[in-house]
Amino acid sequence: MKYREITQEIIGAGMAVLNELKPGLDEKLYENALVMELLARGHTVDQQREFPVYYRGHFIGKLVPDLIVDDRVIADPKVTTAFNDSHIAQMLGYLNITGLEVALLLNFKESTLSWKRVVK
Repeated sequence: MKYREITQEIIGAGMAVLNELKPGLDEKLYENALVMELLARGHTVDQQREFPVYYRGHFIGKLVPDLIVDDRVIADPKVTTAFNDSHIAQMLGYLNITGLEVALLLNFKESTLSWKRVVK
C-alpha cells in the first residue's frame, strides 16, 4: 500500500483530534487542529497550498487542497453523513492536478473517525 505509514499517521492524528474536540464542529476547526497535531508528530503540512490549473495552456484558476502532508498525501477533513462519489471524484481531481498519488478523506461527523484512501 503506497504511503501506508504516512496515511496511518494521519489517521492516528485525526483520531487524537476527534477524541479531544468531539464530533459536530465545523470542518475548518478539525482542519486547523489536524495541522497542529501532525506538526507536533514531526510531519510537514501545507495548509491551503494553491495549485494553478490550466486548460489548453490557459490559466483558468486555482485548486486549493485542504492539507498536503509530507509533500506526499492530500488529507481532506470532512463533516458529512457518509463519503460519496463526489468526494472521491474531488480527490481524484486533486491528485491529477497536484501530481500526487494518494489522498485521504477523514470524516469527523461521528464519535468514531472514518476514513477513505483514494489512490490515483
